[in-house]
Amino acid sequence: MTTAPATDGRPTRLRRAVTGPLLFLFILGDVLGAGVYALVGEMSAESGGMLWLPLLVALLMALLTAASYAELVTKYPQAGGSAVYAQRAYGRPLLSFLVGFSMLAAGVTSAAGLSLAFAGDYLGTFLDVPAVPTAIVFLALVAALNARGIKESLRANVVMTAIEVSGLVLVVVLGALVLGRGDGDASRLTQLPEGTGVAAATLGGALIAFYSFVGFETSANIAEEVRDVRRVYPRALFGALATAGVVYLLVGLVAPAAVPPRQLQESSGPLLEVVEAAGGMPLEVFSVIALVAVANGALLTMIMSSRLAYGMADEGLLPSVFARVLPGRRTPVVAIVATTAVAMVLTATGSLVDLASTVVLLLLLVFLSTNVAVLVLRRDHVGHDHFRAWTALPVLAAATCLGLLTQQQARHWLLAGVLLALGVVLYALARWSARRGTPSTEPEPTRAGAPDA
Repeated sequence: MTTAPATDGRPTRLRRAVTGPLLFLFILGDVLGAGVYALVGEMSAESGGMLWLPLLVALLMALLTAASYAELVTKYPQAGGSAVYAQRAYGRPLLSFLVGFSMLAAGVTSAAGLSLAFAGDYLGTFLDVPAVPTAIVFLALVAALNARGIKESLRANVVMTAIEVSGLVLVVVLGALVLGRGDGDASRLTQLPEGTGVAAATLGGALIAFYSFVGFETSANIAEEVRDVRRVYPRALFGALATAGVVYLLVGLVAPAAVPPRQLQESSGPLLEVVEAAGGMPLEVFSVIALVAVANGALLTMIMSSRLAYGMADEGLLPSVFARVLPGRRTPVVAIVATTAVAMVLTATGSLVDLASTVVLLLLLVFLSTNVAVLVLRRDHVGHDHFRAWTALPVLAAATCLGLLTQQQARHWLLAGVLLALGVVLYALARWSARRGTPSTEPEPTRAGAPDA
C-alpha cells in the first residue's frame, strides 16, 4: 500500500482530497445540523423569547475552544484529534484513551440521536414507519456512503449543506414576513419564563444551545486528509463558526417574534411552526429540508467517528484492527463498521433527549482536556509555522467547560460513565495485544513520500 506525504513530513495512508472550501462546508454542515431544527423549542422552554441570548453565549464559548483546536490541528496535522493531543501533552496512555474515547462515544451517541430524529416527526409527514428500525436502516446507508470515500462523502455534504442553510434562511425570511405584516410581536424577544431570571435563563438555554454549535471539533480528525492544512484550517474553522452563528442568531430572533414561545416549546418541529405561521408554503417542503439537515449531521458525525477510531488505533490506543483500510477506497473500513454498530445499539436503547445531553457532557470533557493541552504543549516546538491562540483564550475556554460540567444531570453522568467503562475494555485489549507483540494489521508507512494511490 502506498502512502502520501503529510504536510508536517509524516506520511499518511489516507487520501489528501479535502480542499479549503470542502473543509469549510464540512465544518459548516456539521455545525448547522439537526440541533437548531429540533432544539429551538427546548431553548425557548429555558429562555422564553430571549433564546437569542443563550445562542450568542454558546457561540462565544464555542469560539474559545475553536481557537485551541486551530492551534493544535495546525501544529499536529494528523488523524486522531483530541486523543493525539492528550497523548502528546500528558504522556499517559489511559488518560489519552479516555479523552479520545469520550470524543468517539460522543460521535456515535450523536449519530444515534440524529438517526432517531430522522425517523421521527419530520419523516412522519410522509411515512408512517416504526422509528427504531427506520433509524437503524438509515445508519446503514450512512455507513455505506462513508465507506465509499471521503471525497464522495464531502461532495454529498456540499449539496446537503446548501439545502440545510437554505432551510434556515427560509425560516428567517418567513419569520420576517410574519413580523412585516403585523402578525408577530417583537416584544417577546425580551420575555423570560415566569419566575426565571436573566442569568438562569441564559445558562439553562446555553447548555442546550451549545449542542447546536458542537461539530466543529470533528474536523480535527480529518486533518491528514486536508491539503495545506496549516493555511486553510483556521480560515475554514472560524469562517464556518461565524457563518453558523449569524444564521442561528437570526433564527433565534425571528422564531419567538413570529410564534409565541409557548407554541415553540410544545412543538416537536418548532421551525415548522414559523413556516406554518407565514403560510403560502407546503409543510412537506420544509420537512424535506429538515430531513436533509439531520442526514447531513449524521454523515459528518460518522465520518469523524470512524477517522478518530482509525487514528487512535494508529497511535496504539485501540486494537490495531481498527486501523485496517479498505483497498482501493482507502477508507477505514473496520472503524466504520464498528462505530456504526455501536450507534445502532444506542439507537435501539436510548432517547433523543438523553442522547443529546450525554453528547454535550462527553464533549465538555474532551474540550477541557484540549484547552489544557494547548498550554502544556506550548513547550513543544515543531519545525513549521502554525496558528497560535492568545493564551487567555484556552484559559477562559477551560473555565467555561468546568462551569458547564457542574450543570449536568446525574443520569447523563451515569450514561457517559457506562460508555467510558465499555471503552476501557477496548483499551485493555489494545494493551494486551501490545504486550503479546501482535503484529499490526497494516504495513508500516514508508518514510519517504511515496506517490498517492
